[in-house]
Amino acid sequence: MRLPRRRFLKTLACAGAAAALPAQQREVHVHAELQKSIADAPLAMRFDGDGPEEARAWQGRFRAKLAELLGPHQPPSQWRTSVEAETEFDDHIRRSLLLEADGHPALPVHLLLPKGFSGKRPGVVALHGHGPFGHDAVAGVDDTPERKEDIAKFNYDYGRQLARRGYAVVTPCFQPFGRRLDSKDAYGSDACAVSFVRLQLLGRVLISENLRDALWSFSLLRGLSEVDPARIGCVGLSYGGRMTMLTAAMEPRIRVATPSGALNVMQERGMLRYSCGAQVIPGMLQYGDVPEIAGLIAPRPALWEVGLRDGLMVKDWVGPAWERIERVYSALDAVDQLTRDDFDGAHRWNGVQAYPLLDRALQQAA
Repeated sequence: MRLPRRRFLKTLACAGAAAALPAQQREVHVHAELQKSIADAPLAMRFDGDGPEEARAWQGRFRAKLAELLGPHQPPSQWRTSVEAETEFDDHIRRSLLLEADGHPALPVHLLLPKGFSGKRPGVVALHGHGPFGHDAVAGVDDTPERKEDIAKFNYDYGRQLARRGYAVVTPCFQPFGRRLDSKDAYGSDACAVSFVRLQLLGRVLISENLRDALWSFSLLRGLSEVDPARIGCVGLSYGGRMTMLTAAMEPRIRVATPSGALNVMQERGMLRYSCGAQVIPGMLQYGDVPEIAGLIAPRPALWEVGLRDGLMVKDWVGPAWERIERVYSALDAVDQLTRDDFDGAHRWNGVQAYPLLDRALQQAA
């Protein structure tokens, strides 16, 4: 079969161009391009104003944009609560609850109530990070050697510690951790990535699902007769620190926040290392990053714990991130409400400055 002359000449030209390719082809790695795009991300809604009016106006705009990016994240207004177990200790009671509402996955939570207190007491939403035991570690469930070791390594039972200090504490189990991870074999080595992708197919976002559950836990705590709804804080380590920041940013009624091990930005993690799907807000870097979300907490008290030997904190990024958070607090004349505890330790909960701050912010009646 003869080719038309024009097509024949075009074929020869393509063949000649292919023959002219150098022996070593130019690199076109997709991740190099992605890293450059992340490095050059617009962050178009960074706060660059001055004064309280500009700061409050920016907070309104940025919170609205963040809510848009997150999509549905509001907790149900009504739900059913069942008590699955109750364990009594010398100084507190631990109730294991299951919250259920139509159209939402069932949410396991631990509720810790201190003994020996009368009247309404302050409350804390205590959020967990990565780990095999989910919310059990934060609640102090230490009935096996492996659980004891996990708690000791990360000082992970801050929920139990807070209950012993007189706080009513609720700690939810996030997806896909602890009891909510049905089988590790079904997810390979990364349950967060698989969960993120599957939820995306349904138009949902993993971090938004967990935000809903943190807000659901907050609603549970506010409705308890033992708790003063005007005196509730939020704390968490690692991913729990990230969720503490996000929960306090989106819920202005949270009075104080203490994120630990979470003063890193998604821009850095996207450029230099892997970041799990449980932390991704699609489209976030078009508008801002962790410092901008943290700026929504202002002017409320916030203490950020940073371990000086925490390998997850990239020191060259901590300072600039902190300056962006501080700028919002400064504009609101509240820079004294923003604190950083740079402690001599690794990736773990510290509490040395956090507990006194929580006491000052929450122990006095509103």
